[in-house]
Amino acid sequence: MKKVTIGDVAKRAEVSIGTVSAVLNEKNTVKPETRKIVLSTMKELNYRPHGSARNLKNADAYSDSIGLLVRELDNPFYTAIALSVMEYAKSKGYLVVIASSEGDHTYEEKITHGFSGKDIKGAIIAPVLEGTTEIEHLFRLRMINFPFVLLENVKGIQANVVSIDNIKAMKESMKYLMDNGHSKIIHFAGPNHASHTFERIDGFRRAFSESHFAFSSDMIISTGAHLEDGYKKCLEYFRGRNREDFPTAIVCYNDLVALGVLAALREMKIKIPDDISVVGNDDIPFSRHVPVQLTTIRAPMFELGRKATEILINNIEAHKPLPIENIVLDAEFIVRQSTTSVCSHHTDSLKEYFQTVNQS
Repeated sequence: MKKVTIGDVAKRAEVSIGTVSAVLNEKNTVKPETRKIVLSTMKELNYRPHGSARNLKNADAYSDSIGLLVRELDNPFYTAIALSVMEYAKSKGYLVVIASSEGDHTYEEKITHGFSGKDIKGAIIAPVLEGTTEIEHLFRLRMINFPFVLLENVKGIQANVVSIDNIKAMKESMKYLMDNGHSKIIHFAGPNHASHTFERIDGFRRAFSESHFAFSSDMIISTGAHLEDGYKKCLEYFRGRNREDFPTAIVCYNDLVALGVLAALREMKIKIPDDISVVGNDDIPFSRHVPVQLTTIRAPMFELGRKATEILINNIEAHKPLPIENIVLDAEFIVRQSTTSVCSHHTDSLKEYFQTVNQS
């Protein structure tokens, strides 16, 4: 089928090309009823605008590029996703433009506006959520029929989503700890701008509600998403705290936070896992190459990126609107050296006691 052009939209809507361009550029020179007709026509024809069409320059320019907007450029979780996005996109003849909001909602808005204003045909977005979840920029993308896929659910907007079942994954990791005698467990939670943070907190709470152990709100410690966040928060939490008040396990928002926790615990001469077990999330490569290999929740990062790219490209190349997809992927709990049972704690303590007695 012939590619729908800005001229086709103008002809069907019975307006000028300049009027369509004004609608795309959100100029206030167009009457509301005319704007409504143009937007409806764009959706009817499945017209996908690109930057050159908006500016009415080089209208025949064509570039097979998609955008990837992540939250943290230095997070290996997003690096793995980016590599899988690039691999699949390359196999389909697309280039990938990568940007990072660094957790800044306003900057995310600017990036999405830039994506939709350039010759980028669609985007994969890890959204920044703020309190009431301002999603006006995502509505704008929907309004102009710009294809995008979210890597997390955002309440209030119907969009293609590929995400991870964080609640289920957290519950499974908590069940493992509880089955091994842990009841004094704390959670170093992630940043408030990520839905993953609240999903993992929810899973943590549900695990307690489904057990005979008691939950209290002071088990949730707001931390962040970076290695330095885990390191600083761990030092702050344990310094001045009596050993009898120590938790037996720490479940972290992600592996970066967990690696920071491991470093802080070693610095404070707290043994891992003999004194405290530590669980991460994501299974980034570093988690397997530290002195005490990290028990973690393995996120299907490659599958996440590939599936999101597949859905995006299918929507870009479709000649009519496709049904919205909401794909939820399962994570896998991986046991390594940073966790042990509470019984093992007691057994090791007894061994040390008898060794001391025998030596004396």
